[in-house]
Amino acid sequence: MTSKHVAVLLGGFSSERPVSLSSGKACADALEGEGYQVTRVDVSRDIGSVLGALKPDVVFNALHGPFGEDGTIQGILEYLAIPYTHSGVLASALAMNKEQAKKVAKAAGIPVAESKVANRFAIQNKHPMKPPYVVKPVNEGSSFGVVIVHEGQSHPPQTIGSSEWRYGDTVMVERYVHGRELTCAVMGDVALGVCEIIPTGHSFYDYDSKYVAGGSKHE
Repeated sequence: MTSKHVAVLLGGFSSERPVSLSSGKACADALEGEGYQVTRVDVSRDIGSVLGALKPDVVFNALHGPFGEDGTIQGILEYLAIPYTHSGVLASALAMNKEQAKKVAKAAGIPVAESKVANRFAIQNKHPMKPPYVVKPVNEGSSFGVVIVHEGQSHPPQTIGSSEWRYGDTVMVERYVHGRELTCAVMGDVALGVCEIIPTGHSFYDYDSKYVAGGSKHE
């Protein structure tokens, strides 16, 4: 048993709460299995006070989505001077915002798909570009709110402009690029094996493909 006290942040209040609860539990279980003292913290808006009182040696951030991945919790942890896992404030803020992330990639010479940012109400009745294209929230993860508009559709799906939409008014409209879903983990300076992700029964790698059992194959 190590004396190091790790606070695992999980849950939270973004659209990705269920995913965070699952991944946070897995991370906490693994840390406990390695002998760490673990406190599981289901994050609410008073998290600064909670962590200030808890005084962990380090925070393992298992939050997903806005607040957890966009630099907000990172800024709180910096203010509290608590070491934490994963990226810092600036990197998190840039990576979570699709528009800014694409600007960084383009500036680095990485090819990016044609795209524009628009208000969702401005595009609900007319195509912002010639189909096929993809509409996605600027600041969400886990494929929440992603819509593919195919050739032959007279206008974008009405869900984009409906009151049921929960992902903010700013969306990215991006040229659809047909391709393969490949992922490669990097540890330090070492790239690990490349894995292809193949959705089963879904047209793209959506939420269910990512998190529902049997939703995808990994080869």
